[in-house]
Amino acid sequence: MIDLHTHTTASDGRLTPAGLVARASAAGVTVLSVTDHDTTGAAGAASAACAAHGIEFVPGIEITAVVDGADVHVLGYFLDPHSAALEAFLAEQRQRRVERVRQMIARLSACGVPLDADAILAPGLADSFTSVGRPWIARALVAAGHVTTTNEAFDRWLTRGRPAFVPRIGAPPDEVFSRIHDAGGLASLAHPALVAHDEWLPGFAGAGLDALEAYHTDHDGAATERYLALAARLGLAVTGGSDFHGDDAHGGGGPGRVTLPRDAFEGLKKRRSG
Repeated sequence: MIDLHTHTTASDGRLTPAGLVARASAAGVTVLSVTDHDTTGAAGAASAACAAHGIEFVPGIEITAVVDGADVHVLGYFLDPHSAALEAFLAEQRQRRVERVRQMIARLSACGVPLDADAILAPGLADSFTSVGRPWIARALVAAGHVTTTNEAFDRWLTRGRPAFVPRIGAPPDEVFSRIHDAGGLASLAHPALVAHDEWLPGFAGAGLDALEAYHTDHDGAATERYLALAARLGLAVTGGSDFHGDDAHGGGGPGRVTLPRDAFEGLKKRRSG
């Protein structure tokens, strides 16, 4: 099994890097990438754990770009997690995340839904490599009894158009592609069916996108086939993974639930060397 899309406690995952790798190993995963949001903070621990379990580790990340106010998630693979230039860019991304979470918590308070911003943000403030996000607010809403599930938290409060939503400020995709390339990596568009703007893909390909994530938990068979065909038409490689976060609300079912075929992985590696 090859799973190139997973998350840890360095962003919005529920498992530590070691916990994720142990779960992946038990599931039979042989190649794993940890793709936390806007941080490579888990790379060292995940790499060491993969070596201990005999799993091939692919350094990765998921960077959020913005197009016309919409989030566009870009996966990076085979990059240098210690790149100083990349880290400077990511530090700015993470600081914007902190500011956005504070703004959303303030909006919740104004709606009569009080939460402790400092308590929610504490792990991210204690470790600057930890990347905060809306799931942290959603979990706090559940813990405080304001909602019963994180999905309800998003549906009632945190999704675009809901009372606490704050639009993201971020870099455009072409800049994100360049940042990944400058760190020695390849850029893949995450879960394109969720982006739902296939008309953007030719422009992304022309701006430096290397691959499409055709295999994803939220892609049905028709979507997978559509993005395989689009990747071939645009001259892009293919990636895939479970998007496992450690809870059933997001990428449930465990690491390896969605796997990238070996020939597609070899094609991705060839694109890197080519």
